[in-house]
Amino acid sequence: MEENNLSFEDLFNQESTKKLRSFKPGQKVTATIIEMSGESVFLDVGGKSEGIVESADLKNEDGEITVAVGDRIDVYFLKSSASGLVFAAKLGGGSGAEQLEEAWRSGIPVEGLVKAETKGGFEVTLGGNIRAFCPFSQMGLRRVDDAAATYLDTRMIFRITRFESNGKNIVVSARAIQEEEREARKEELKQTLNEGDLVEGEITSLRDFGAFVDIGGVDGLIPISEVGWTRVENISDYFAVGQHVKAIVKKLDWEKDRISLSFKETQTDPWEEAVNSFPEGSTQQGTVSRLAQFGAFVTLGPGVDGLVHISKLGGGRRINHPREVLEEGQELEVVVESIDIGERRISLAPTDYVSDESKENVEKAEYTNYVKQEKKSKGTEDTGSFGALLKAKMQQKKK
Repeated sequence: MEENNLSFEDLFNQESTKKLRSFKPGQKVTATIIEMSGESVFLDVGGKSEGIVESADLKNEDGEITVAVGDRIDVYFLKSSASGLVFAAKLGGGSGAEQLEEAWRSGIPVEGLVKAETKGGFEVTLGGNIRAFCPFSQMGLRRVDDAAATYLDTRMIFRITRFESNGKNIVVSARAIQEEEREARKEELKQTLNEGDLVEGEITSLRDFGAFVDIGGVDGLIPISEVGWTRVENISDYFAVGQHVKAIVKKLDWEKDRISLSFKETQTDPWEEAVNSFPEGSTQQGTVSRLAQFGAFVTLGPGVDGLVHISKLGGGRRINHPREVLEEGQELEVVVESIDIGERRISLAPTDYVSDESKENVEKAEYTNYVKQEKKSKGTEDTGSFGALLKAKMQQKKK
């Protein structure tokens, strides 16, 4: 509203106070595309400054323009000319030794074609016919198993790290460019990524303790405990390098560059249906998954284990360890005694287990039955009732 009240003279003076920005050769600038015309793309690079970049710099491998008016792009300042400030997104096929030397001094990326594998690296063609060398270690952020199949006959963006003998000895690095891009993406993630977010990435390496995932700018770790709801012994049974996965961000620690991810939380939690699947009092067929000093863990279903305490094992005799009567992998029929979803805990007992209270009741019943059987076999009856006492008296009088 305040700007609308300014006079034309005020606006003119306000615009005239803006100064042209000055740039150094090779300086990286983030600019906004304001117009695209033929072979030129016009940029707003701040203040009253406008720049020009060749549209060829912004084409992909198929020769298609990959940007549009309004997009913000990173470019490098080359020089000032009569037509304006000249920028480059990269130096391409028409570059000669002089331009490549300037790219080396200014740090401007160059495009190259990977032509052949040589000792220690690859031969790369720059500017159409100028040869350069890229060591294996500088071809990418990570080592690949078949480098030749991955890189040969591909066009890549490099940074010139050595320029000697008028261009007869040129060393380049693709990794330097990729590290810069990765660092920029990492800074973006710091502003946007939160715990609990769903992310997608590529498995970069597998370890005994988990899987590393590139989520765009930084690696996160899926610990082996967060792979699945069931116990995971071999992580390679679930993941492979290069596989794309989705995961939940569990914990962020930017100071230590640690991101903890969970794959299992993208899957259905089997405990949500445990009450319905394994109700208290039901008989279930399970598999002994692990033996501990205090009891045996029995898997009732994927991701759901219950515990048979050692006191309920042994068939009535005291044992020192569950391994005396059970072994891992053994099938076991059990009764669900209790279930606590909140604590993810299920108490089990073998179907042949009898508690102390039940044992006492059984013993009483068995003893009572035994006494009755004994008396019947001797032809005597219980003398404790009133009828029995009366009958005994009558028999005595007759005598």
